[in-house]
Amino acid sequence: MDYKNILITGGAGFVGSNLALKLKAKYRGAEIFCMDNLKRRGSELNIPRLKAAGVNFVHGDIRNKEDFEEIGKNDLILECSAEPSVLAGITSSPSYLINTNLVGTINCLEFARQNRAAFVFLSTSRVYPIDPINNLVYVEEEKRFNLADKQATIGASKEGIAENFPLEGARSLYGTSKLCSELLLQEYIYNYGIKGIINRCGVITGPWQMGKVDQGVFVLWVARHIFSGKLSYIGYGGEGKQVRDFIHIDDLFDILDIQLNDIEKFNGNIWNIGGGLESSVSLKELTEICEKVTGNKIEIDSVKDNRPADLKMFITDSTKIKKLTGWKPKKNAEETIKDIADWINENKELLKPILS
Repeated sequence: MDYKNILITGGAGFVGSNLALKLKAKYRGAEIFCMDNLKRRGSELNIPRLKAAGVNFVHGDIRNKEDFEEIGKNDLILECSAEPSVLAGITSSPSYLINTNLVGTINCLEFARQNRAAFVFLSTSRVYPIDPINNLVYVEEEKRFNLADKQATIGASKEGIAENFPLEGARSLYGTSKLCSELLLQEYIYNYGIKGIINRCGVITGPWQMGKVDQGVFVLWVARHIFSGKLSYIGYGGEGKQVRDFIHIDDLFDILDIQLNDIEKFNGNIWNIGGGLESSVSLKELTEICEKVTGNKIEIDSVKDNRPADLKMFITDSTKIKKLTGWKPKKNAEETIKDIADWINENKELLKPILS
């Protein structure tokens, strides 16, 4: 990798901090700066980890362009910052969401333009619209929903949702803010000649994620089993048949590392990155894995009414990037849940106030 001065926004968050540590471990000569406003509870726990690894932490906010002045010269930006909740702005003001996910991205892009820095944007699978996904043809099985073999909609198949899936329709305020940022990055690539990559990520999970109901469900599920907390199957009959694919943070780093070592190959393009059908579970299946890994069984309530902006199923079809690179995720569901459980058990007293 040729990049020597790297800025990671959202750098004390789950994704940003893990990527910073992995980059620093592999590329010791790189100067890495992690910027974060520490709004999310638990993100402050990553600061000692970053400093111990020789990563620079900057307490700043991407909404404030003045906060970038502390960074200095830069040749690569990994844009990992976000208000990540799909429910953000639905029952409250969307101001923080829009200012962070859109205005903040503009500040990041301007910093990239001024430095002629390459730009990797971690977008989301939630840019794909809600109703067209929920209106696909599904097969209801005992423990989960599955996509039917044949679909009339382009970009949809049993393998999941591909990059050419139609984008017409509402997708959540969160997803819209990310899609707008994608469009802006494409303009900066076209007009200013910066190198840029858009990665539409599915559910990312692993150790050091501070899971909540609306974001980080895999960690939340494991934590509630360990701490004997409460959980609910919400929506679609309250049976826990909704399905998501996931990607372990280690697998995400592997594909990002491939991209950063040959950015010309990926420049200007949009890439779905997720675990795919092989790395997908329903909530009911996730419960079974958590019970096996933790040895604990808890009562799970049932709420039949759907939550706003929820999807019956989402599977990331990453065929495009897999064919180009030969990459595929290595960590399966049980291995991923075990990694999370081990991390929680090793840091129980530290994490209990946050995750229980």
